[in-house]
Amino acid sequence: MLNSNTTNAEDLRIYQIIDANLDRAREGLRVLEDWARFGLGKEKYVKRIKNFRQILGRNHLEIYKQSRNLIADKCKGLNHREQINRNTSEKIISSNSGRVQEALRVIEEFSRLHNHELSKIASEIRYEIYTIEIDLLSLSKRKNSEEILRENDLYVITDQKDNLLEIIEEILIAGVRIIQYRFKTGTDKDNLQEAIKIKNLCKRYDSLFIINDRIDIALASNADGIHLGQDDLDLITARKLLGFSKIIGISANNESDISNALKDGCDYIGIGPVFETATKKGKKPIGIEKIKTLTKDLDTPWFAIGGIKSNNISYLRRNGFQKVALVSQLMNSEDPKEEAIMILKELSHEN
Repeated sequence: MLNSNTTNAEDLRIYQIIDANLDRAREGLRVLEDWARFGLGKEKYVKRIKNFRQILGRNHLEIYKQSRNLIADKCKGLNHREQINRNTSEKIISSNSGRVQEALRVIEEFSRLHNHELSKIASEIRYEIYTIEIDLLSLSKRKNSEEILRENDLYVITDQKDNLLEIIEEILIAGVRIIQYRFKTGTDKDNLQEAIKIKNLCKRYDSLFIINDRIDIALASNADGIHLGQDDLDLITARKLLGFSKIIGISANNESDISNALKDGCDYIGIGPVFETATKKGKKPIGIEKIKTLTKDLDTPWFAIGGIKSNNISYLRRNGFQKVALVSQLMNSEDPKEEAIMILKELSHEN
């Protein structure tokens, strides 16, 4: 309960501090709430954050508001150059989460003697915001990854090459936004080091970096996601290990595999092989018509894979295939950048 027996200058200054920080905390919470609502569409977080705003509003006592102009604030309107660097949703989330956390800490300290109930409330909400910040950042990262999957039609899978980093940068420059790092030989140490370098390249070009099969390498390199085959670790276990900020793709070639992948919450599906391919020797192609049947009601992003080259993409497009995954066509190209540009134009119907 507020102890307001005295109204000396020190009390007024404390009331001003509490008033200013209640405003800051509620403003920051509103930013987080609106992002959860409009940016992410996550009702659960909207309700939680709105509830915090209402609790602080109920405890924003009149005596705090009345103290606002009794002692002049000579530092009003001060800004910092870092404010102009908040140019992504992630930076806005982090800065406003920090704003709320700092404001609540100030309230907690300065209301301890005057209003123990408010001090306790500030402490409880502050610890909740630590978790909410991480959740909102993870959800934002996942949303960005999902948008890249939906908006981009070319998915490139790497092969092991001495100049792999050069090839990847060339195709990233060309406009490719999805790279899967696939390796079958070499030591874990070397593969992880290469994965980290590719991840840094993809980050520079705002592209997705996905690891084939290996969850440990995906976690250690901070990949954006992982691609799993039918004989790899199951999707539910992979999600538990990776968390919900990462995307998970699944290879499938029949109705049952696709149904299970969707039920377990995959983010995209690789369907094939469409044609015969040296990458999957001995695996029988499932063909155009079968894939059309499998995908006719499929809303989740899917990529046709297996034997796809620049000279058969137009044929796939005529049959309604929108997204394709390539391996050898770009990995073995003498000019991977130009090759990638031509394939992207073919996929977008540009001439």
